[in-house]
Amino acid sequence: MIDRLAVLGATGDLTARFLLPALTALRASGQVGDGLRVTGASREDWPTEHYREWAATQLERHGGGYPEEAKDAVLASLSYLRANVTNPADVAAVVAGEGPVAVYLALPPALFPSVITALHEVGLPPGSRVVLEKPFGEDLAGAQELNRLLADLVPEQAVFRVDHFLAMTTVQNVLGSRLANRVLEPIWNSTHIERVDIVWDETLALEGRAGYYDHVGALKDMVQNHLLQLLCLVAMEPPITLGERDLRDRKVDVLRSVRPLTEHDVVHRTRRARYLPGRIGEREVPAYIDEEGVAPKRRTETFAEVELELDSWRWAGTTFRLRSGKALGVDRKEVAVHFRPVPHLPFEHSEEALPNVLRFELEPEGLALDLTGIGAHAHELAPLSLTARMEPQDLPAYGRLLLDVLNGDPALSIRGDEAEEAWRVLEPVLSAWERDLVPLEEYPAGSQGPPPRQR
Repeated sequence: MIDRLAVLGATGDLTARFLLPALTALRASGQVGDGLRVTGASREDWPTEHYREWAATQLERHGGGYPEEAKDAVLASLSYLRANVTNPADVAAVVAGEGPVAVYLALPPALFPSVITALHEVGLPPGSRVVLEKPFGEDLAGAQELNRLLADLVPEQAVFRVDHFLAMTTVQNVLGSRLANRVLEPIWNSTHIERVDIVWDETLALEGRAGYYDHVGALKDMVQNHLLQLLCLVAMEPPITLGERDLRDRKVDVLRSVRPLTEHDVVHRTRRARYLPGRIGEREVPAYIDEEGVAPKRRTETFAEVELELDSWRWAGTTFRLRSGKALGVDRKEVAVHFRPVPHLPFEHSEEALPNVLRFELEPEGLALDLTGIGAHAHELAPLSLTARMEPQDLPAYGRLLLDVLNGDPALSIRGDEAEEAWRVLEPVLSAWERDLVPLEEYPAGSQGPPPRQR
């Protein structure tokens, strides 16, 4: 296990909300001990003691439930340096020390090329690792260039392109439900499954994130990475093992099988929109273009929907709908597998039979199966729902990912070719949207999104 972690962007939201609590969880569970040293670097001119005070405040806010001893141990492991993370001399001071180091780029993705170039000039000790957050590049060409820069710095096995969705309990349970239950895998194909909805609808609006979000939008922020990763787990062929090579090979197969979208497809099978003023619960939400820090001329979307088809033996004829939206009326975060109707119903009120739906609920994490059964009167059908709550994992998603980084297990990270294939899938959408071939619709905050499209 690597015992040195360098966090570039150590005063940012990612560090505060996820990395510090993840380190605390690892410490509380005994997965790391006193040997792990964490060096934070950012623009603020702080001494280490002030940084520890800031980190303590963040852990009080975001790390509730962990023992005070674990929090104190994490704080004691922290040191801090003021640094321009694109300056080789500053970066050299941050990564200095004996033995390999894991360098976590908790930074805006636009900085990745400059930071990796600085790391290359400095050089990293053998066995070091580099960790990047999504999105990996701004487009296919950007992802390819980023991969070339990384290849000059460390081996591919030492690159961790993390997507915390892959470590969520329910996301892992997609594989468990499919591959460990004979009742599901034989019907996990287009013969029985009509469509799969992969949805991340949230009531949260911009919440002060214009500096990042207004440059990416819903398509790049959610669909290109998180939702395509879920597509891979739902649609992949059973791997021989869950080792990094077998698992990631099968995920790449799924992305390669996505039927390329023509310009006609993009116009008719994708949607984009942004929210207008509205009310969500008790709070009034301004229009997206009136949010602080938003540049209306960018025409950034807060809602994106893409329908895809796979050219494979298993999935030909099944539609996969990927959808994400902000400032909606209801949180809906799930993978919903819609089965085809049965071919014949002998019941008198057969119109009441609804197709079965298996739902992997992502937040809160759970599992639900919508069935049809007999109602109060004989021969009358009624809906029946079976639900289960997932047992929480011993580590939060970021704790699992950090542990994999320190242990050198890249199975749950995105391989370079996988990152490029994900951009290839959506390149036609990006191109068409940039040329305004798909209208930018609008929807009131607190609604269900843009009105259904007329077929």
